[in-house]
Amino acid sequence: MKSTSVEIIEILKKAGHQAFWAGGCVRDMLLGIEPKDFDIVTSAKPDEIEHLLERTIPIGKEFGVILAIKNGHHFEIATFRSDSGYSDGRRPDAVEFTTAKEDAFRRDFTINAMFYDPTTDEIIDYADGQIDLRDKLVRFIGNPEERIKEDHLRILRAVRFKNSYNLQYHPDTYQAIKT
Repeated sequence: MKSTSVEIIEILKKAGHQAFWAGGCVRDMLLGIEPKDFDIVTSAKPDEIEHLLERTIPIGKEFGVILAIKNGHHFEIATFRSDSGYSDGRRPDAVEFTTAKEDAFRRDFTINAMFYDPTTDEIIDYADGQIDLRDKLVRFIGNPEERIKEDHLRILRAVRFKNSYNLQYHPDTYQAIKT
């Protein structure tokens, strides 16, 4: 699975796009845990992803997410995006395709906002997730209360990350969860 994800990144990069592993696989790799999956983020738009890869399923195309199937493995590939409005407390009302940096800052926790380029061995960390991993902290990106209002499941994710990885809450994160 890992080598196939690198193949996909190479295909996207060869076509002139940025492409990285994203989120949990990067966090797990830095913690010395073998990732269960390899999510990919890219500057390629959904139509471009579908054009470049042989087998795809538009599982969340309106949100910029395409499922790619290669060598018997499944990979979620998402276009860099920013979200706006969460009127249902779970999903964005609209997305805008954007840059890697803006995509990182729309994510839930600093430890999930890191990207990694396996072709250059480069970590891209706009939100200081590596520092929080080192300090064993779960910290919301931006205003914790707003992040929870956007997606109520983030409370459960915070609890799961704290307990699964033996972390502590950042004080602002803890206060927002309590509230």
